Amino acid sequence: MRKESEQFADGTRLEGMVSIRALIHAKDDGINDRPIRTVYFDSDKKKLLKDLGYLRAKSREYGFDVLPATADELEKMAVGNTHGGLIAVCGERKYPALQDVTSLPDCGFYALIDGIEDPYNFGYAIRSLYAAGVDGIILSERNWLSAAGVVARASAGASERLPFYIASPEDAVPIFRRHGYLTVAADLRTEHELGLTPLPLPLLLVAGGEKRGISKTVLDEVDLRVKIPYGRQFFESLSAASAVTMFAYEILRQNRK
Repeated sequence: MRKESEQFADGTRLEGMVSIRALIHAKDDGINDRPIRTVYFDSDKKKLLKDLGYLRAKSREYGFDVLPATADELEKMAVGNTHGGLIAVCGERKYPALQDVTSLPDCGFYALIDGIEDPYNFGYAIRSLYAAGVDGIILSERNWLSAAGVVARASAGASERLPFYIASPEDAVPIFRRHGYLTVAADLRTEHELGLTPLPLPLLLVAGGEKRGISKTVLDEVDLRVKIPYGRQFFESLSAASAVTMFAYEILRQNRK
């Protein structure tokens, strides 16, 4: 098995129509500036005809090539095995710094994710946040966006469709507080329980990975710490993706109009 650093080295290849279509929709909406250079398709897959018609139309708009490839060639390009006969070779996406943002939505919902150790879990967390209506994601410089193809597949394309901003957690929390946001950290060491604690918008959710968690500096800075109650004695934390999902949907439940 290849080392993780080698396995995810080329993060600019999006695999499968779900990821590719998500990027195109984000480009249509002006959210994502990632350039698409070439889309390769399995010339033996007849079921791709409808998708190819869409891709060729978009290729004229965004200036990329749509070229045939053999199944073996596609397998060599792919990290996973669920590309379905389509791989897009893309360029890097630019991520703005959070401190350059001059305004935030009055009723916004943002999430700061730090310390997730696996790109698939990172993608699963983003997938849940997107489905729950998050407006954007804040990431530190050390993140899994270098493995954009894997993250896009795990998130069902949500990682390409959401705005992302770069900031350290220590810098991000004060910025959101200055904009009038409630800042909430997922943390077991509190009496406030998810489901019993009001979580009104605008809100920044801060979530850490299973191993490193959230730094004490950030925990001391947030307005509120909230824990997920357990049904039995259990001394381990949930996976970051599971915890983020539970928080995201509780925030949606409380603020849904």
